[in-house]
Amino acid sequence: MLPSGAYLVVEKTEAMHVIDVNSGGRKGSGAKDQEQNALDTNVEAAKEIARLLRLRDMGGIICVDFIDLYEPENRRILHKELKDAMADDKAKHNVLPPSRFGVIEMTRQRVRPETEIDTSESCPTCGGTGEVSAPVLIIDEIENALNYLHIEKDMSGITLKVHPFIAAYLTKGIWSIQRKWWWRWRKNVTIVGEGASQYLDFHMFDAEGKEIPL
Repeated sequence: MLPSGAYLVVEKTEAMHVIDVNSGGRKGSGAKDQEQNALDTNVEAAKEIARLLRLRDMGGIICVDFIDLYEPENRRILHKELKDAMADDKAKHNVLPPSRFGVIEMTRQRVRPETEIDTSESCPTCGGTGEVSAPVLIIDEIENALNYLHIEKDMSGITLKVHPFIAAYLTKGIWSIQRKWWWRWRKNVTIVGEGASQYLDFHMFDAEGKEIPL
């Protein structure tokens, strides 16, 4: 985030670094105001980008997608501001003028191993595989567990705790799945949605509040 409300998005690919400049909530009212606002935001971003390149020691090919500027003079100003901001960088670098699409390409020699900031984490539902069971299958699993309890144990006072989305799916409508369960087993199953539950996990508790191992 930049002080003006604009922000930068930095992405690393196999071949290069890509930096996207976004105006955020900073906007002008008229055409001239928008052009000046775009220039001011780009200049602010250029100074921060030069700082980030030194701080992270980002090297190789770097493409910066600035906010579009329509006036040639403003593009020249932006190019000069970025070059001036990079002047104190001891690493060898070369900054090309903006392209017609507002992209500035540069190269920079890396001095030390790059400082990477990884903001991603493995999905708690799929464990990073990118695949989960079809949601419809959890209903079959729940019904199989209830049928087992109906045959082998006592279903009285059963509480089912699931993800809120699953809870809504089970309880919505006049002829909800919850009501169908009552007609099937003649026992009421209390359904509780818990935000802490994983999407495809469920837990059952008896009348005393003890979890039933399944």
